[in-house]
Amino acid sequence: MMSWIRQGNPTDEPGGLLDQVYSAAKTRAGDVAEILKVMSLRPDLLQSFMQFYVQLMKGPGALTTAEREWIAVLTSEANNCHY
Repeated sequence: MMSWIRQGNPTDEPGGLLDQVYSAAKTRAGDVAEILKVMSLRPDLLQSFMQFYVQLMKGPGALTTAEREWIAVLTSEANNCHY
């Protein structure tokens, strides 16, 4: 399913910030999630969000990455958020 929200296109500025953020996302996850694409008109904020997300999910801490993912899944389920 595609978003109906207008999105930026990383090919508009090859090597630009949006292209860099999308490339990093593809390296991490194999693709760019739709939830990230809706932030594409503000690549500066998308980049900051991704840095926060990666630190939160993969940075040092008492919980494993898998445990953090489970918390995210269960929280989404509790909020009826299906993505």
